[in-house]
Amino acid sequence: MTIEEAQQRVDAWINEYGVRYFSELTNMVCLTEEVGELARVIARRYGDQSAKKGESLNLSEELADVLWVLICLANQTGVNLTEALEQSFVKKTSRDGSRHINNTKLQAR
Repeated sequence: MTIEEAQQRVDAWINEYGVRYFSELTNMVCLTEEVGELARVIARRYGDQSAKKGESLNLSEELADVLWVLICLANQTGVNLTEALEQSFVKKTSRDGSRHINNTKLQAR
């Protein structure tokens, strides 16, 4: 599935099952909540914290939840994520084209 197809599928789902998009503010709060849930999984799987008894540590589910809400925000604010990501590649290449390659901290491993 392309990013454009994902945006279209989320929009179709919202219109069929979700009644309407939550407000942008509510979706921003939902995104923050989902990122927190993702952070909890990362902390327990890759950090020093241990999982609580019965706690789900489904990384792919939490990543997908973050992506879902991000797509909702893009859709409702008229952002084409494919175009935005392409622009981000141009910006990052122009700004950071040699910065990371020349970073001795990254080469130390």
